[in-house]
Order: sequence, then structure tokens, then C-alpha cells
Amino acid sequence: MDLTFDSGAFLLSIAAVVAMLTRRLRLPYSVGLVAAGIALALLRLTPNAQLTKDLLFDAFLPPLIFEAALFLPWKPLRRDLGLILLLATVGVALSAGIAGLGMFYLAGWQWQSSLLFGILIAATDPVSVIATFKEARVRGRLLILVESESLFNDGTAAVAFAVALELVLGHSLSPLEMATRLLLTAGGGILCGAIVAGAALLLMGRTEDHLVEMTFTTVAAYGSFLLAERFHLSGVLATLTAGLMLGNLGPQGVISERGKVAVASFWEYAAFVANSFVFLLMGMREAHQNFVTVWLPAIIAIVLVTLGRAVAVYPCCAVFARSSLRVTASHQHILFWGGLRGALALALALALPEGVPQRDLVIAITFIVVAFSIFVQGLTIPPLLRALGEIIGRRED
Repeated sequence: MDLTFDSGAFLLSIAAVVAMLTRRLRLPYSVGLVAAGIALALLRLTPNAQLTKDLLFDAFLPPLIFEAALFLPWKPLRRDLGLILLLATVGVALSAGIAGLGMFYLAGWQWQSSLLFGILIAATDPVSVIATFKEARVRGRLLILVESESLFNDGTAAVAFAVALELVLGHSLSPLEMATRLLLTAGGGILCGAIVAGAALLLMGRTEDHLVEMTFTTVAAYGSFLLAERFHLSGVLATLTAGLMLGNLGPQGVISERGKVAVASFWEYAAFVANSFVFLLMGMREAHQNFVTVWLPAIIAIVLVTLGRAVAVYPCCAVFARSSLRVTASHQHILFWGGLRGALALALALALPEGVPQRDLVIAITFIVVAFSIFVQGLTIPPLLRALGEIIGRRED
């Protein structure tokens, strides 16, 4: 069952308490939420709600993507765009390939489930890392690289997943048709986002009412996503485009001064609410997972996903080692270990049709890999930042 008003209010109150406790204990917020969700399930205090594909796609993904894109400044993003795009394309392909091939040969999965798992698990979601950065007042290039690379690889992973799903469902596609479908899905999504954002900016320029301005950003976030999905295009890239446009063009005389403050506060809260629900509901589901029956493929998947992330980050960064886009070793380590899995990987796994081989197993392993990244990587990022603190402090370029 999806969220109701009663269950939503209950979970939000839990999220507020968890936020207070994790801040006081200096723990990543997402770790506290998943732990709270597990505790609620074990104590049988969970509301009648569960994490579903529709809930993730229709309610939670748009605000998460839009809020992250809204606060990405275009100038430093443009400077590192070549590196970011390489990580989000070649890096995602390498990561997906290692995870997919590994599950096929080592775990004995069918090629269909291996392919889909490899692609969906390549999408990163460093919510814990970004929150830790902000708490530690980490700024500059490192923050831009981690957040923008995650956003763009979410987009490419979602597009690749849609094409791979067609193959798995029996639609015969030639290499040329696959390339064309990828370009159309990605390009169409970007176009949808640009059209919706352009219309929102045009209308926002005719008002100074901060409530109306907030409303237009909400319409842009959800409208771009739903419009693209309606035409089987990339909703992730559509919302990413809309967020980038509104976040960088809006403050240049389109949004009023009061509107800038209101929009920033509103979307910060919207992302907080969306993340709270995702991680609490995820914890509630993890509590009922039977790890005994899937421990071997789970361990194999965790090792492969970690290895795939390393192969995605270090070689791609090495390409720029002798250029002005050189990434320091400490930044590469944080890009690697900060590549947590989260909402999009869960959404894509839950979106698998019933006819996909080993569907339930793929979903179970995805939840376990996401839980591992949140608890193990999420909890060890602060010590890693402290260990590299002097280096990062000198290299905020």
C-alpha cells in the first residue's frame, strides 16, 4: 500500500527526531533513517506503507533530482563538464559491465537479470556524502564533482536501463537502433526539461509573488519528469535540465529577491522529506529481508559493485591527469568511496516487470547493496574526509 496522510505524518515525525539525533551524534542522516526504519519494523510499529515503483518515480525522484540540480552552479560545472560526462558515460558503462558480467559468471545469474542489475546499480546517490560535506563545510571543486557526477550518471543509467529492458523483454534491436534509441531517449528528455523550464521562467518573470514562483518551480520539477515519461523519454534528464535552467537562469533577474530565498528553502525541505521517506521505507523493508538465502550473491554483488566503481573513477580521471582538469588523488578516493547507491537504483529495481528472470532476487540484492553503501561507506566517509582533510583544505580548486 502507498503512503496515506496518517502514515506520512507518522514517518515525518520519526524523521524529524532522527535528524535531531544524528546531528547531535555527528552521524550521516541517511544511516539514521535506515536504522530507524529497521527498528520500527522489528518493533512492529510500521505504518501500512511500503516502497513501490510508483511512489519512487511519481513522488520522490523528481524533487530529489530537481533540488540537487537547482543548486549546481553552471560556471564550475561547465569547467569540469568533459570529466563529468566521461564519468557518467564511460564510467557508468565500465561499472555496469563489471557488475553485470560478474553476476553472470560468478553468481550464475541469467544474462537478462545480470544486464539489468549491472546497469541499475551503476547509478549513484551520494546523499550521505553531500550532507557530510555541508556539515564539514567542504566546498569548491570536490563538492561540484561528487554531486554533478552523480546527477549525470543517474541520467545515463536510467536511459541505458530503459533500452536494456526492451532487449530483455524480447524487442530485437540492432546496434544502430540501440544507439538511436539511447540518443532519442536522452535528447528527448533534455528537450522536455528545457521546454518546461523555459515556460516556467517566462511566467515567473511576470510576477514577484514568491508563492507563485515556488509553485512554478514545483510544476517544472514534476511536469518535466512526467512529460518526458509520458513520451517514454528520460524523466531523470528532463528534471535535471529543468533544475539546472531554473537554478542558473532564475536568479538572473527572473526570480524576485524574496522568491530566491523562498524557493531555496522550499526545495531544501522537499528534498529532506523525500529522502526521509525513501530511507525510512527502505529500512522497514530491509528488516524483513532474509539474508541467509541470498548471502553469497549479496557478497559477490557488493565486491563487484565496489570494484566497478573503482574501475569507473580512477581510469576516467587518469585521462585528464596531464590537463587542467586533473583530479587530485584525494579527490579520486572520495569520488570512489563516495559513490553510494540510493533512490534511483531502488526505483529501477522495483520497476522491473514481472516477466524479468530472477526479478525478486535482483530486487533483494539491490536493497542489500544499497544498505551496504549507506551503512559501511556512509559511516566511513567522515573519517576519510578527516584523514584527507589537510589535502582537501589546500586543494579547494
